[in-house]
Amino acid sequence: MIAALDNYDSSNLETTALISLLGFVAAIQISIAAAGILLAVTVVLWVALLGSKREWPTAPPFFAALLIYAAITLTSALFSLDPISSFSDSREILLFLVVPLVYRLARGRHAQTVATIVVSVGAASAVFGIVQYGILEYDNLGQRPSGSMGHYMTYSGLLVLVIGLATARALFDTRERTWSVLVLPALIAALAVTLTRSNWVGAGAAIGILFLLKDIRLLVVVPVLAALVLVLAPPQITARAYSAFDLQDPTVRDRFAMARAGVKIIKDYPLTGVGPDMVQEVYPDYRDANAVQKENPHLHNVPLQIAAERGLPALTIWIGFLGLVARDLIRRLRADKHHALSAAGLAAVVGMLAGGLFEYNFGDSEFLMLFLVLITLPHCEET
Repeated sequence: MIAALDNYDSSNLETTALISLLGFVAAIQISIAAAGILLAVTVVLWVALLGSKREWPTAPPFFAALLIYAAITLTSALFSLDPISSFSDSREILLFLVVPLVYRLARGRHAQTVATIVVSVGAASAVFGIVQYGILEYDNLGQRPSGSMGHYMTYSGLLVLVIGLATARALFDTRERTWSVLVLPALIAALAVTLTRSNWVGAGAAIGILFLLKDIRLLVVVPVLAALVLVLAPPQITARAYSAFDLQDPTVRDRFAMARAGVKIIKDYPLTGVGPDMVQEVYPDYRDANAVQKENPHLHNVPLQIAAERGLPALTIWIGFLGLVARDLIRRLRADKHHALSAAGLAAVVGMLAGGLFEYNFGDSEFLMLFLVLITLPHCEET
């Protein structure tokens, strides 16, 4: 297939690859299957394009840290309690290819096109979620709005990233401000009705950092908005918000118990962890006496999960990766242009970190793909 594409006119190949990338970005919030297929097609087109133009793959500086993280992941899988299962689960590192793909294909003005697609598809998804809540009675903890995603946690995590992007464009990009302002209420309402407290925290942190970057005085608005939401929101939402401060709430208790179990796992496996996808296998042996669930697929905390699965070296590199991303985005924010996408990238990092203290969002394929898109886009405008 690649050989056939080599004979394809390079300008047409560039256009086809870009269209495939745009389709992939749109599909992330619609269907994981469609996103996976389009990502594979885009990779093939990208390789053919590089070959036809005799180019080497390029990526932002932070990509080197991702490669090291991938290498440590494979090492952890090698020493895993079940190497076959761990290597199978490690396929997620292939998603890191999103970074060089976006960096090469979304250059210049195409970066803004990608951002517009993300916001627009997110807006449509938000409307769908609101319909699920208001009409289809997805209005309780047993059945929450999930859009077209398979799980409400994935759906709400994606909404956090889109809210960060839309807010950044509303605050920093006069050309794209109107559409972002129009869709933000729907995005925030959709997130609210998912009843996912961790992603409420993530969205609040993302909006807070954007207000801080724009004008520190805007931070006064955050508690006012939160108070209004609590006063005007349906009782399911307010009850869910108050439950976050109830230490007797089963999910709150279980998260503390998972944290204690995670610390014990890390102490026993500090270098390579138990292996990708192995925490759920060993969890019963480390389960805290106060735990609610007998089994858990992960520890509902990104740093703890990475350290327990892959070891402390992996956690160190992951933190370094985020540090490189933040450093580069802050440098771009200090420049005279490209504020909106750089601010959106920082909002994505902060939102992921804040929400990731209570949920393993970095291990969610859809979330990870969109996150990588958003932190790469600011680098594309200047390429």
